[in-house]
Amino acid sequence: MTFTEWFIFFLIIQMVHFLGTWKLYQRAGRKAWEAAIPVYNAVVLMQIINRPKWWVILFFIPIVNLIIIPVTWVETIRSFGRNSTAETFAVILTLGFYIYYVNYATNDPYIVDRDLKPRSEVGEWVSSILFAVIAATIVHTYFMQPFTIPTSSLEKTLLVGDFLLVSKFHYGARIPKTAVAFPMVHDTIPVVNTKSYLNDPQIPYLRFPGFENIERNDIVVFNWPVDTVNAFQQYGDGKYYEKPIDKKSNYVKRAVGVPGDSLSVKNGFVFINGEQLKLPERAKPQFTYTGVTKGQPFNPQTLYKVYDITDGFGYNPTTNEFTFVAITEETFERLKNHPNVASIQRSADTVSKSSRLFPNDRARWNNDNFGPIYIPKKGVTVKITPESMPFYKEIIETYEGSEYGLNNKLSLNGTQVLLNGNPISEYTFHQNYYWMMGDNRNNSEDSRTWGYVPENHVVGKPVFIWLSWDSNASGFDKIRWDRVFTTVKGDGDPTSFLPYFLIALVVFFGWRFFKQRREA
Repeated sequence: MTFTEWFIFFLIIQMVHFLGTWKLYQRAGRKAWEAAIPVYNAVVLMQIINRPKWWVILFFIPIVNLIIIPVTWVETIRSFGRNSTAETFAVILTLGFYIYYVNYATNDPYIVDRDLKPRSEVGEWVSSILFAVIAATIVHTYFMQPFTIPTSSLEKTLLVGDFLLVSKFHYGARIPKTAVAFPMVHDTIPVVNTKSYLNDPQIPYLRFPGFENIERNDIVVFNWPVDTVNAFQQYGDGKYYEKPIDKKSNYVKRAVGVPGDSLSVKNGFVFINGEQLKLPERAKPQFTYTGVTKGQPFNPQTLYKVYDITDGFGYNPTTNEFTFVAITEETFERLKNHPNVASIQRSADTVSKSSRLFPNDRARWNNDNFGPIYIPKKGVTVKITPESMPFYKEIIETYEGSEYGLNNKLSLNGTQVLLNGNPISEYTFHQNYYWMMGDNRNNSEDSRTWGYVPENHVVGKPVFIWLSWDSNASGFDKIRWDRVFTTVKGDGDPTSFLPYFLIALVVFFGWRFFKQRREA
């Protein structure tokens, strides 16, 4: 839905509210016209049902309003003596239209000093749970979201099993695209394994102002742009599912290219505007290394415990050749001195070409040698030719087309590029784009495969690791204690703030204990 359609919908809701409540406003000692003024009528209603005026804000927060509006329906009829369980269900199941019955078919007086305390223990629990869910939804959607690292594409920097807190406010919190969704879950409701949202209606893209922009080398959580098919593979139904932006799969990568950059990859190293990208100290880029042993295979336990190599190892006993798909420069230097290594060197593909890489029109490049490409910047105009069209086709048709309700279609008529049947020679971008890559250069499906990440797909910035779980270990060693309560960004090795947190807990509970004893 467009902003205009949402505005019309808002006015219709105001009319429905007025027609269903104006007599109730009069019974409560207010004027009938007060039920007709948008926003003001909600403020007055909060006074009628004896609830704080700041509740009005909750009506305009997506997802949260799906909880607070039914609560307001119930509070409204209870303000006129309708307290039975049957009537509570009636007003909820009729989507609030039971209030019309109370408004027109009853004469129950307004209860001025209504007791707001739930009349049963169950009611008190329900009330507490509802507002806990509201608070958690606000925090989860607009401030901080938990996230788990599922793959090894940022291995050594972020590990599989790291549990992150992702800030929504650094880059500006994004308003949910889906207007109707189950709170605090992504695309699937747990246990029942069913879709957690309705595709329609959708809210136009909006983002609150952030206090920083995405900088080159930032680690970013974003919605995977191409995640539109086989969205619910666990169902095994083979159906096509078109996902709203905010329900596409969450990915985490490093933003190696920002809007306006010219990017290329040479022998595995990223170059920006002709200069090699300098990674931060904590970044641990990994590459493929090949070599030959002196006749004995490697001991897997030694590789894991001494060299921290957990996967991506291959060995040919006939030729004594080995391959490490993902090791750091530091590990390479150590392996050179291994008594069983005859030779080892970094491997980069300078020959093959793959049509599976962006822009997916033909075999141009490979993962080790890629580009150059231009990363689109908002407001910048580029030439559109048959040669450049594949690079911007997805942007024009999808990211700035269908996701904004436009039916854009690019096509070729000989050497002329057509947009919706009309010739074009240039295009001006409507939003910024980013190039996301994993530090595990040869074991990461990233922008080299599926292209640009639009700004409206950005979720947030990982800032804190609150737990790190090693599934390959056992007992207490499953917890990587040195990573618990560490920051994601910074210089040098991460420092755990767990001891300081535990000390703060001891001080807090000790203070509470002595305070309670003194008051007793």
